[in-house]
Formats: sequence, C-alpha cells, structure tokens
Amino acid sequence: MLSALNVKVRFLSNPASFPDPPQRIVVSETHMSWVFMADDWVLKLKKPVKRPFLDFSTIEARHFFCCEEVRLNRRLAYETYRGVKPLYADLSGNLNFEERGSVVDWLVEMRRLPEGDMLDHRIKKRDLTPTELFDVADKLVRFYAHCQPQTADDYVRNLLEEHDRTRKILLRPAFELVTGNIPALIEDVTWGLQQMRSTIEERIKMGNLVEGHGDLRPEHICLARPPQIIDCLEFNRAMRLIDPYDEISYLALECEALGADWVGPTFLCALERTFGNRPSDRLLAVYGGFRAMLRARICLVHLLETPLREPDKWRPLALTYLEIAKARMSRFVI
Repeated sequence: MLSALNVKVRFLSNPASFPDPPQRIVVSETHMSWVFMADDWVLKLKKPVKRPFLDFSTIEARHFFCCEEVRLNRRLAYETYRGVKPLYADLSGNLNFEERGSVVDWLVEMRRLPEGDMLDHRIKKRDLTPTELFDVADKLVRFYAHCQPQTADDYVRNLLEEHDRTRKILLRPAFELVTGNIPALIEDVTWGLQQMRSTIEERIKMGNLVEGHGDLRPEHICLARPPQIIDCLEFNRAMRLIDPYDEISYLALECEALGADWVGPTFLCALERTFGNRPSDRLLAVYGGFRAMLRARICLVHLLETPLREPDKWRPLALTYLEIAKARMSRFVI
C-alpha cells in the first residue's frame, strides 16, 4: 500500500490531475521536497520530515513554511513566487484542487524559470560575460543595503558548533579522510574562527549582520530581466543571519567549484562599492574556508541517504570543496 506521501507524489506527477493538464511533468526529489515542473509552472511539496534544524512533520508546519518560503523569496524573486496552493482530499480520499473535501497538504507555486538562463548552467556552458552579472550584482547589493541590521550574541559560537558538526562528518572512517591534511585543515578553520571572533563580533555591532538569502548558489540565480534569485533558505532563520561578505564569498566559492573563479570578485567589488565596510582578507579567508568545508560535509551526507542518488558524484565534489577550503585558508596569514 502506498504511503500518504507517495499518493500525493503520484497524483502531482500525473498531468491529468490538473484542471488545465500540461503535456508533461518533470519530477525531481531533494532532501526535503518533491518538485513538479510543467511548461510554465513549478509546484513544490515539502516532505513530512523532521531534522535537528527543521520540522516539516505536521501539516500546520508545512503550511507555515510554505508561506515563509513565498514571503522570503519574494524579496529577491517577486515575479517568480506566485503563492501557496492547497491540496484537497474528498471523503473517499481522492486528491483534487477543486476544494472538494479537506486540505491535506500545501504547495508552493512558482513560475518556471528557463534552465538555460540559470547561472550554473551558463558557467558550465562557458557562455557568460561580466556584463551579464551587473544586474544580478546590483540587485543583491541593493537588497543587502536595505536589510535591517540584526543582532546575535551567540553568532560565533553557532559557527563553531556548526564547524564541529562538519568535523564529525568529515572524519568518519567510511569517508577515508582521516589521513592526509584534512584533520589539520579542519583545525585551521577552527583556529581561524576563534582568532576572528572579536572581529566578527565587532562587525555585528557595526550593523554587518543581516537576514540574507541563506543558500546563495549559482543554481539559484537566473539571468533574466529582472534577475531572479530563488530558493532562499526558509526553514531556519538562524541560518539566514549572515555577513553579506560571507554570503557573497560563499557564492564565489560555488562559482569557483564550477570553474569560474572570476565571478566572485565581480560580486565582491559591487558589494564593496555600495555596502562598504569590506572585511580584511584574513576574515574573508576564514569565511571561505568555513563555507567550503560545510559544502564538503553536505556532499558527503548525500552518501548516507537511502535511496542513494548519484553515488559517483558526491565524494569527488566534496574533495573539490576541500581543495577550495585549503586554498582559502592559505590566505589566512598569521
């Protein structure tokens, strides 16, 4: 017998389920959601999962975070996020969109963006010029400039705790990273965060902590007019609190992992012109080392999933991020 979630996935995967049936629906699965893409729209169904950093286990929680996803993402992609859509079931358990029965789940409804205009796609195709990034950079820096400064007394402690979770994953014997320079690299980042603690805390006092995007990667940036920056991290506010230079540094290393190390400096220069107060190269190095190792950890966690998707992808990608972390920390001059 199919689970309630599988029934919903099967229903949403079928073009005939919709009042205006599309020709085809492309289905993809992520850690926390199922995504259904038709010609000009996208629906996202959150899985009823519970993790230390999120809780989608109840319909009330999924409704709340669907609303949060739309609210937060409209800051940088107003034209893309259409709203929250209810899914109903009648007395016989048949799913529908016609308000027959009671609401059994909630969906985020979006406009589908052209895959060929996503920044990661353009980088991979080597079809990108600095001029095309200007509108994106302008949108991001204006966003940061208008964000209200945030406070977080335990911000550095949270970074250190997050890095300790990274250490525990990277040093699992199954991943075969215990030998070599990885343990020393982990300690370098720990030491760097500790050394930069007072500097980071001073930046927070000066208003350099904002509620940002939280997961700013090339695959979340569409080079449309106007640019659309999607998939803000909606489920945990603490993970959105960030120094704009840290967030742009994270985007820079993601672009570098795809082979475009020139993209990051373009965004950093634009941020400095508008936002000002650029941190030292030492702090940028620590930000980059911390984020690169976090990305390596996320890659390796994919290998612990059941079912395991794309098993040949994750370890090589994790090693790429570890090399970037090493390069970043080499700039942390004592």
